[in-house]
Amino acid sequence: MAISTSAGSGADRIWTVPNLISIVRLLGVPLFLWLVLGPQEDWWALLLLAMAGVSDWLDGKIARAWNQTSRLGTVLDPMADRLYIFAALLGLVVRDIVPWWLMAILVLRDLLIIVALPILRHYGYGPLPVNFAGKAATLCLLYSFPLLFVAAYDGIVGDVAQIVGWAFAIWGTAIYWWAGLLYTVQGLRLMRQSRGLDRPTGSEQGPGAPEVDSADDPDVIERGAQA
Repeated sequence: MAISTSAGSGADRIWTVPNLISIVRLLGVPLFLWLVLGPQEDWWALLLLAMAGVSDWLDGKIARAWNQTSRLGTVLDPMADRLYIFAALLGLVVRDIVPWWLMAILVLRDLLIIVALPILRHYGYGPLPVNFAGKAATLCLLYSFPLLFVAAYDGIVGDVAQIVGWAFAIWGTAIYWWAGLLYTVQGLRLMRQSRGLDRPTGSEQGPGAPEVDSADDPDVIERGAQA
């Protein structure tokens, strides 16, 4: 099995270094959950979470430096982030460190995004690219969860970790939903453009209707860029 290190076959590549890093990061999710819920080895779990964060930065860096961006990578990378968020939240809820409603709020937002995917696909679009707000929210949440685990321990360190951890959690949750709103606006705009492209033109519009030149139509141009 050869691993591509250059432009190669373009966006359809699978076996690239960044994708392998993302796959290894995904394999760490069940291990993280076992460490938290089984032996409750929180420090090992936090080390694994930190390594996942470093690998997240590393695979993006390699993808850009080696020109190894791919469609699979754009799916695996945010999937790994969301699974670590879900696993950390599940561990915190099961151990009564955070209330269940925090997990419900974050999971509901992801469910709405998942429901929107087939609608976008119907209009000819794939998953929307991760925006800056989504990245900032993910970063805040991934900072908050380790601190909330530390907050479960007694002492001044636990007290400080609780304050800072909840600050990151609240801000991260708010930005997470703000990012979801931005995705919604972007998706609605793309669907409006798609409906505009499907309108009848020329003779199909009937006598006296103005003709539309697709070469000069900005909707056509942008849709072509998205395809």
